[in-house]
Amino acid sequence: MQVRESTLRHIFGVDTPVIGMVHLKPLPGSPGWQGDLDEVIACAVADALALERGGVHGLIVENFADVPYRVGQNGPETAAAMARVAAEIRRAVRLPLGVNVQFNDFRSELAVAIATGAAFIRVEAFVDTVYSGQGVVYPCSSELRRWQAWLGAQAVAIFADLQVKHTVPLPNATLEFSAREAREAGAAAVIITGSATGSAPRAEDVVRARELARLPVLVGSGVSLATAPELLPVADGVIVGTAFKHGGRVEAPVSEEAVRAFMSLAGGLPRKP
Repeated sequence: MQVRESTLRHIFGVDTPVIGMVHLKPLPGSPGWQGDLDEVIACAVADALALERGGVHGLIVENFADVPYRVGQNGPETAAAMARVAAEIRRAVRLPLGVNVQFNDFRSELAVAIATGAAFIRVEAFVDTVYSGQGVVYPCSSELRRWQAWLGAQAVAIFADLQVKHTVPLPNATLEFSAREAREAGAAAVIITGSATGSAPRAEDVVRARELARLPVLVGSGVSLATAPELLPVADGVIVGTAFKHGGRVEAPVSEEAVRAFMSLAGGLPRKP
């Protein structure tokens, strides 16, 4: 237990962090790109400030609107834009920052983290082979860990999804296998999600993941005012996106009031034993 607590406390300053998502508008190179990076930055910084004022403990910046996602590696234009946006967020807020470049683009994630001083990256297929709408996604742990060592970036923590949302795992793949492999490959924490954005995992899967991985377990989808009473007491932390938006719409800006309401509820919930 002490290992779990110290890992997250080192990054976020608390034992059970609430991490808010900064969903970026389409970036250069994506089908939805509108040609104005300053507007992307302005919206991202506004969301980051609203999350900070609302009381979250950390942020993840993600190229959420770059659909359909490339698998494994984006172009340099994506990494460059992500670094610019992340740097502006870091300048505006004092919260620990994480980076997620869809989909499983660990090279860009680590590069952006190094360039901007981000504390962690989120990796969708660290040890799992999964099927996505854009093809098969292969695990990246061996290459990522070697590249991390080569760049001297061991201080950048790896938060690894287990059988991540919006994908289908290989037949007969088990949570036990994924959790064990993630720990042995060097993940600092693991993430449990439901089947899609806004879909919550089962509380019993969160509990099992904690027992199997012996690492901090974050709930990475479907956390809201309705589901927090069930999920937060059994998790080591949560990642919240949709529930923090105006009207609960994932494409909307962050609502500071929604953040404050969630943090108020979370503050009164029991924590994991």
